[in-house]
Amino acid sequence: MKQEIDPKTTSRAQAFEMWMKSPMPMVTIVKTFDVTRLCKVSRKRGLKFNMLLCWCIGKAACQVDEFFMLPLNDKLYRFDRLAINVIVDNAEGGISNCDIPYSDSLEQFSQSYDKLTHETATTCRNINDDGAMIAGTSAVVGTELDIIVNQYTGIFNNPFLAWGRYRRRWFTTTLPISMQFHHAQMDGRQSTLFLKKLQQAINSIG
Repeated sequence: MKQEIDPKTTSRAQAFEMWMKSPMPMVTIVKTFDVTRLCKVSRKRGLKFNMLLCWCIGKAACQVDEFFMLPLNDKLYRFDRLAINVIVDNAEGGISNCDIPYSDSLEQFSQSYDKLTHETATTCRNINDDGAMIAGTSAVVGTELDIIVNQYTGIFNNPFLAWGRYRRRWFTTTLPISMQFHHAQMDGRQSTLFLKKLQQAINSIG
């Protein structure tokens, strides 16, 4: 559920006042993750790597309160649940958006991921969950990438994570992940806490 809240009653009061009117309010940070564990679980259990990473993103985001706040149109909203947006190649050769409701259950999230992405791919219609806070993602796996920067104008204010192809190095596999967020929503402390929680979620999966 989406509910408007008074920024002055939240920890974002000063940041909201400073950054809501900024013409370029988005911040991008990049961290290289050890995804060796994800690759092993993906192979062993026959689960999609991208699905596993999206689940870990949801698990980490749920531990950071600011992830449930969204600055939009000079207002601040709070959500009581989270969904992960994925970009799907569709049957017409284009792309569509699909919001996957986050669940603490990996099995339930995996089922939703497979069902909804298949529906989006075949119907070529977006599946949007307007009642959830959306964490955007994009997997550009055609090559290895160091960083991806999305639109920087504040048109799309949701946090957004993107990555390319992971990198195999002897006994480890790494993946740089780019995270973009609106500065009125969170600062470096909250964003880096999320990245720390994301690595922990990756390390403990399975």
